[in-house]
Formats: sequence, C-alpha cells, structure tokens
Amino acid sequence: MFSFRAIRKIECCSHSVLGTCGSLGINLGGVRTTIAKHWNPKFKKLRSQKVLKVELPDYQELNKPFNEFTREEIRSKMKERGILPHRWWGDRPFFIASTGSVFEPYVPPEGDGKVSVITAQGAKQKLEFVEKKGKSMMALRKIRNFEEDFNYKEFVKIAEDTYIRGHQAMINKDRDKIVQFITERAYPEVVNNIGDKTVVWEFVSSIEPPTVVHLRCTDVITKENIFAQITVRFHTQQILAVYDRFGRLMHGSETIPKDVLEYVVFERHMANKYGRWRIHDKIIPDWMPPKEPSLRTYVVDFTDDEPQVPSVQEQPSSVASTG
Repeated sequence: MFSFRAIRKIECCSHSVLGTCGSLGINLGGVRTTIAKHWNPKFKKLRSQKVLKVELPDYQELNKPFNEFTREEIRSKMKERGILPHRWWGDRPFFIASTGSVFEPYVPPEGDGKVSVITAQGAKQKLEFVEKKGKSMMALRKIRNFEEDFNYKEFVKIAEDTYIRGHQAMINKDRDKIVQFITERAYPEVVNNIGDKTVVWEFVSSIEPPTVVHLRCTDVITKENIFAQITVRFHTQQILAVYDRFGRLMHGSETIPKDVLEYVVFERHMANKYGRWRIHDKIIPDWMPPKEPSLRTYVVDFTDDEPQVPSVQEQPSSVASTG
C-alpha cells in the first residue's frame, strides 16, 4: 500500500509537470488540425468526383427584362455561354472549287500533228517549247509541294482515264458523275450541249501517246490557296454521232472514226486534300479549220402571208372542165 508521503510526492510531481506544460504552451488534450487530406491519395480523383458542383439559376436575373441589362452585362453573358455577337450584315460561307478561266493559256503551234520535227517549222516549234519550259518547271515545283510523288507518267494515265470517263458520263447524261470529272466552270457548257440530243461517242485508239505541254499555278485570295492547271495534248481516233430530239443525224457518223487533235486543260485545287484532276476547258487554236455546221430542225410556222394551195373544190370551173 502507498503511504501518505508517496501520494503527496506524486501530487507534487503532477502539479509541477502541468505547470511546466502550461508555461511551455503544450496542450495535452485532443489535437485538431485544419488539413482534411486522406491518408491514402490513391483514390483522390474518385473522391473528388463524388461531389458535383451545381450552378443554381438566378431566377431574379432570369425574370429581369432585357431592356434593363447594360451593354457590358449582355456582352459578359454571351461570352460566358460562348455565343458570338450578332452582326448586322449577312455573311455566307462559300467554297471556291475551281477558277473561272484558263490562266496563261497554251498557244498550240500552227500545223501541230502534221509538221515533222525534221523540217524547219518543226524544229522551230521544239525551240519554242523549250523556252516555255522554264515557267512549267516552276509550276511543277509548286505542285510537288502539295504532292511529292507527282510525275508525268502517272498523271498522263489519270488524265486519259478522266477524259474517257468524263465523255462517257456526258453521253449517258449522268449529272452526278459529270461533276466528278468536269469542273464547275465547264459544267454549264457541257449540260447545254447535250440537252435535247442523243450523243453516240466511242474512244477508238490513240494515234500518239498523250503528252503534257503546259503547266501553270495560281493562288486565289491567299497565297496558300493554290490552283494548278495542266494542258495535255491528245491525238486520238474517235467516233462521234449526234442526233436531234427527232432522231435525225445532225453531226458525224457512227461507223467512220476520225482523227482528233485536242488540247485539254485539267485543273486541280491543290490546297484541298481531297481534290482531283478534272477537265476544265479545251483550247481551240485560231489556225484550226472551222467545223462543219450541224444540221438543225425547226418547227414550220404557217402564217397568213404565205400562199396557200387551193383545194379541188376551190379551183375554177374552166380548169375542172378541161380535164
């Protein structure tokens, strides 16, 4: 058993310890901290997703008339909701799919397809072609900036295929396919030429392989919006027959093939990733002889001014008696 002296000693010691702790500012009770971190940060993101911040609507502001809002308040609210300010002018987006003409058109040499290279005129044509080749090489560099593996051999095959399939779409009057092989600039002319007509066309063979004779590039609106035009020389044999709406032959023949020399301009929107080479125009040189005019049919309009043939009953009696 503890004696009275021992108990007195313990009390004195406890009082001395409490006194020293109080003087040092040490709290021996429960310790509280303001840090609310979880001891395990593994599921910190999931714990934060348990709480959803809901923005409650301000009904006083919603019921507020529009006229009472200041200009800055309207601007801040529209900016907060991602609404663009209203413009008094009406802008409409537009897309330039093709150019409106042939820039720097190729001038075919006179007598092309008939003049031999050995003659003086043929040698002169070759010299002019070499002189114009400089600009074509500059245009070729611009094309290769967008299409690195561009080469003439592959392009000529694509151009010939586009030429044949475009003409087949014309004679079939398939307007959905015509747009795939013909630009928007040439589309009205093609549709107008095949209207109210039956066209029979056939590609027989190539007299000479198609060759690239001219390349040009231009920019529209911005420097990066590049359009390229390539002129291809086609020397082929074709069959063409055109019939009118009554089935009468207007031009050509279905059995006799003819030699055709054409300079076809192909265009492509190089800045467009999904652009393709399409027929844009055909260059007709001034020295080429004019084509034969087509035979056309018209509705005969009988007017009162024209003399009418009298019937048997209206003929005079003298004529009838002499029979």
